[in-house]
Amino acid sequence: MTDAWTRPGSHLRHVRPSALFLALIVVCIASGASAWNGSGDQRIAVFLFVMSAWLISLCLHEFMHAFVALRAGDTTVIGKGYLTLDPIKYSDPLFTFILPTIFVLMGGIPLSGGAVYIDRGRIRSRAQHSWVSAAGPLTNVAIAAVCGLLLNTSLFNSAGAPFYAAFAFFTQLQVIAAVLNLLPVPGLDGYGIIEPWLSYDFRRAIAPYAQFGPLLLFALLFTPEINRWFFDQVDHITDAMNIPPGWTSLGYHLFRFWK
Repeated sequence: MTDAWTRPGSHLRHVRPSALFLALIVVCIASGASAWNGSGDQRIAVFLFVMSAWLISLCLHEFMHAFVALRAGDTTVIGKGYLTLDPIKYSDPLFTFILPTIFVLMGGIPLSGGAVYIDRGRIRSRAQHSWVSAAGPLTNVAIAAVCGLLLNTSLFNSAGAPFYAAFAFFTQLQVIAAVLNLLPVPGLDGYGIIEPWLSYDFRRAIAPYAQFGPLLLFALLFTPEINRWFFDQVDHITDAMNIPPGWTSLGYHLFRFWK
């Protein structure tokens, strides 16, 4: 084993999207087309579009953790099925998909949890450990950037208002997910990025409490003052991306059709 990255092309043969992941793509396209054309119940179309797109992004987030780990030397991710983008294969469906989905439904806070177990002993470089942790939130950054660019082109000129609003809201969710996951909170990817560079004694002291970090953060985000401050920072980012807040707000309200 060496500290050098292996060539990505040599591992692409292990990437086989699962039937469940492909089904999510079908739902996303079908519901997006309905919102675009204004056919059917628009609130249901927006809900299905945003939720399926969000679940797809979760799969991609976790896939990138695994793929970067594979490049760094952890071949165990192949046998674990992490490269199939199948949400059922991920290690903790409760913390990775069920709770984050509930969080999004409750308040539009896309807080994801750990889903892939990386054999850290197979990764020898601290920089590579950091990149494995960074790969997930950087995926959200990339998705948000692409969506933001698309929103500022003429591509959606013929789209119905519900689709544009849903797409703007989904883009905002990606921004929120990226910001949250990059926070240096134990249990989140941001902490995983800096953890290899911390002292052994500090890491050992924090380890027993790391699993509670995301839940504590979620509780804090429901504190009115902290929630207001956090979303003000998100608004600064989306404003810089030239995403009108009125559209993200409309997408949020259409998404929560039961309210």
